[in-house]
Amino acid sequence: MGILGFNFLKMNAERLSAPVGKIQISNNASIKDITEAEFNFGPKSKQSGIRFTFQFTSQYSPNIATIELAGELLYSADAKKCKDILSAWKKKEKLSQDVLTEVLNLIMMRCNVEALLLSKELNLPPPIQLPRITESQHETKDYIG
Repeated sequence: MGILGFNFLKMNAERLSAPVGKIQISNNASIKDITEAEFNFGPKSKQSGIRFTFQFTSQYSPNIATIELAGELLYSADAKKCKDILSAWKKKEKLSQDVLTEVLNLIMMRCNVEALLLSKELNLPPPIQLPRITESQHETKDYIG
């Protein structure tokens, strides 16, 4: 079925010093744990699912700031797919590529937006590259006709 919910459980942003010079920013998202979940959609309607616990970090180098976000994502699927995902995680802490792509894309999207807002509050450079408008240098030819 797909993703049913997304919740932040922890937000921590710390500026250690003023940003000066060249700054490198690295963003990392990781899945920390996967557990079985059951969702109730009414008195007689239950759906099996999975709770993904994640952590996202934006690290500003040289040691200028850190933004840490943690939370959970609720994923719904049929009982067999949930069982397969959980057993693969318990054996090797691995996920199938389609599930991993869907889950990590949502985590990165939501966390990058939140990290952008937190960086603004701490007067830090944005942790993601924002689009910029540049002045184009087109030569115009004179036409005398």
